[in-house]
Amino acid sequence: MRRPRLKLPKLKLPKFRQLPRPRLNPRLRPRLPRTRTGQRRAVQAVMAGCVLALSPATWLHTTAGDRLRTAADVPRTDVAVVFGAGLWQGEPSPYLAHRLDAAAGLYRSGRIEVVLVTGDNSREDYDEPDAMRTYLTKRGVPDERIVSDYAGFDTWDSCVRAKKIFGVDEAVLISQNFHIRRAVALCQEAGVASYGIGVDDVHDVTWYYGGAREVIAAGKALLDVVFEPDPMFLGPQEPGVARALRTAGR
Repeated sequence: MRRPRLKLPKLKLPKFRQLPRPRLNPRLRPRLPRTRTGQRRAVQAVMAGCVLALSPATWLHTTAGDRLRTAADVPRTDVAVVFGAGLWQGEPSPYLAHRLDAAAGLYRSGRIEVVLVTGDNSREDYDEPDAMRTYLTKRGVPDERIVSDYAGFDTWDSCVRAKKIFGVDEAVLISQNFHIRRAVALCQEAGVASYGIGVDDVHDVTWYYGGAREVIAAGKALLDVVFEPDPMFLGPQEPGVARALRTAGR
């Protein structure tokens, strides 16, 4: 026997009205210049904008161009400054470890006497300078030759504090290649006669990100030089570097 078919009631779906497409006000539409003079001026404006955008990076290259060295030919200098570059589970990140390895190598070769480690310690569970100190002592740098700056929140702060707080007049700066020019230029402007050693690394995603970031950071660096803002924390002078140099007989 055939089963009887069930008759379901027909559902009436609501009809949706199609909304009219929004029309852009003709006055708001971009208009390209029609005359040759207008087109020429538009091209000149674009070129001027590009020059302005790249001028900070050009300034960095010009300022730091003759101050870059290798670990083999850098002049003997009492102090080396190592900038923080992040921690991974409380340990120096690979990029920071490479900077510290370079500093330890300079110490072992007798080219520096003291290492000033500058980084972020803005919260209790994040301490770049102490992690950097521990890493260096494990690689042969005596603890009494290491000085910690716990308020090096950015490159400008680190440079100004090296001069005003720790009394550093001359230093070897150690960072990655994409950052070292900015470090040298800012420390020079802060009153620290500087040579820079750029540590090479694998050109991975982080390296390319750092290089791209420098284009924007160059603009901030130029503003720092023009307006000379005080670091987030300044405070009284600290004798750490002078004390460490006395232990080295300087």
